[in-house]
Amino acid sequence: MSNIPSELRFTKSHEWVKSLADGSVEVGITDHAQHALGDLVFAELPETGRSVKAGEAFAVVESVKAASDVYSPITGTVTGRNDSLAATPELINQDPYGAGWMLRLAPLGADAVAGLLSAADYAAYLAAGER
Repeated sequence: MSNIPSELRFTKSHEWVKSLADGSVEVGITDHAQHALGDLVFAELPETGRSVKAGEAFAVVESVKAASDVYSPITGTVTGRNDSLAATPELINQDPYGAGWMLRLAPLGADAVAGLLSAADYAAYLAAGER
């Protein structure tokens, strides 16, 4: 069973969102996604200042199996990125909800994360076999 922290919100495309104290959010891929991808060898992240729309591909992760797009769970502006992933993309495999975070976004709208899945909803989605 995948690790699904209860304080996070999730997408059906397997991204997670953590609300931060300053109103921004941190984004990464879920434990389920990193297991499905296998050992990650490359991560390409957008530049700070880029605007992204919910559902838009904003990053690429590459494993020994394949390259996969990562989709923005919300609309907002990139305020930070995890530059450690350039040298050590395996951090996503080792700690997807911690050291493996990918981006920080300033959401467009205070309720940007409201429409995302709760941990329970995401667990039910995975249990139903939706991938």
